[in-house]
Amino acid sequence: MVGMESSSPWLPPAPAGVLEAPAEEPVDQVPPHEEPKSPWRKRLAAPFAALLAALAKLKALLLLLPNIKLFTTAGTMAVSVAAYSFIWGWTFAFGFVVLLLVHEMGHVIQLRREGVKASTPMFIPFVGAVITARTMGDNATAEARVGLAGPILGGIGAALCLVIWRVTGNSFWEALAFVGFLLNLFNLLPVSPLDGGRAMAAMAPAMWFVGLAMMVAFLFLTHFRNPIVLVFIVIGGLDSTRRWKQRREGGEAQQAYYRVRPMTRLLVAGVYLGLIAVFVLGMTATNLHAKLP
Repeated sequence: MVGMESSSPWLPPAPAGVLEAPAEEPVDQVPPHEEPKSPWRKRLAAPFAALLAALAKLKALLLLLPNIKLFTTAGTMAVSVAAYSFIWGWTFAFGFVVLLLVHEMGHVIQLRREGVKASTPMFIPFVGAVITARTMGDNATAEARVGLAGPILGGIGAALCLVIWRVTGNSFWEALAFVGFLLNLFNLLPVSPLDGGRAMAAMAPAMWFVGLAMMVAFLFLTHFRNPIVLVFIVIGGLDSTRRWKQRREGGEAQQAYYRVRPMTRLLVAGVYLGLIAVFVLGMTATNLHAKLP
């Protein structure tokens, strides 16, 4: 991000070639029909003017804050760490949020490689993190690359935690690795707009509804009654239905978007299934003794 500075942020520059000189004011003269200012008014005038200037600068800063992406990321990270700390404690909450950041940065990096301007991550407690972009790429293949980039980088982060655990023997890193693998595996569910749904755009869009059925079955056939799963089911159902209808009725432009070469489709499928296998193995390696703090 390149910042531009102005020598006078509050006043517009004078037109080229025109120099403005301050108007001369009479000294020690009192306009007719006006009494001279009392001493107490003179004493209050300067502090009052300074207060107005400070309030104007504060207002400008508040208006600028929403455009500071680092503030948005750091601020929402802090809120998420605070929220998760009530469950896991500060240390583990911080590690978990860092793993989320690593995962989301995979998407950001790949989007920018695709030539798409992407926001920095914004964290939502107990939901995860999101980034915003106008598009996921020029076609379904690019969308699949963007979707899989998050689990790839996130999986590397979880694997690094596993290595640290093996070296140090500290069960904290074992638990963090397990949660990291689980987090990235969940994101590979073939439901739009999860990362697995992005991959399915290039592989088999009909799998969106298979993934949706899997989430519904998981909610009702297990004892895991987390309301967040229901939120993902609703969002996934709406988004998958919208995209399926758009794909069927969008004309040639939509047909071209989802047109993928067979070899590319196989490559995406190989990466997708390979990631699932790695994450399952990672969870198996860390689940024997891992206990959340």
